[in-house]
Amino acid sequence: MHFKTAGIGLIVGIVACATVCFAGQKRQKAAPGVLVQDKGKFTIKLAGQIVGHEEFEIAPAEGGWLAKGSSDIKPPEGAPSKVTGSLTLQADGAPISYQWTAQADKTNGAHIVFANGIARITLEMQGAHPFQQDLSFNSPLIAVLDNNLYYQYAVLARIYDWSKGGEQTFPVLIPQELTPGTVNVAPTGSATADGKTYDGLKVTSSDLEILLLLDNHHRLIRLEVPGAKVSVIRE
Repeated sequence: MHFKTAGIGLIVGIVACATVCFAGQKRQKAAPGVLVQDKGKFTIKLAGQIVGHEEFEIAPAEGGWLAKGSSDIKPPEGAPSKVTGSLTLQADGAPISYQWTAQADKTNGAHIVFANGIARITLEMQGAHPFQQDLSFNSPLIAVLDNNLYYQYAVLARIYDWSKGGEQTFPVLIPQELTPGTVNVAPTGSATADGKTYDGLKVTSSDLEILLLLDNHHRLIRLEVPGAKVSVIRE
């Protein structure tokens, strides 16, 4: 799977920001499961230089969960771009639906519905007719890891079975690339950054390695992609 261009289209194609806000919604009771409520902002760096920010929120919604984020990136070279993604989830972290919009030279987007291990994708490209494609997976517990939306790694860190431990494999979908594949997730033990100690997770595909640093509640604090010189740091 072309995770390098996809997951790290991360920085180079990159995308946008509108503040995520649930202020007008009635507070809802969290569904029992692996997810926890979280809200924050990430600073995105490329080779030590700030190239963007992402705002996100993970909250209970309609008996399940809504994980929503928006990134705004201005790379050193190339035009700025924006992306938003809204992911509805079951209590165990399995996706129900996903909607993304990316704005650069053109505005593109897609809506995806997940059921029985199948992702039904309706792609809407500016200036073209909608295109539909189905992708099949061997499990309904699919990790959605889209370009430039790092909050989705916070969801991945929650669906990893910490009580089981060891290396675990998840089917993965990179929606903006229409790319299916798999990732392996494994604990790395304690890791230190900025004088603080965190729990580490390593996420690997055939061509990419990502390191996640998590607090003692397994909230994502920092993400590193050494091969691409990318750092994503919670503010």
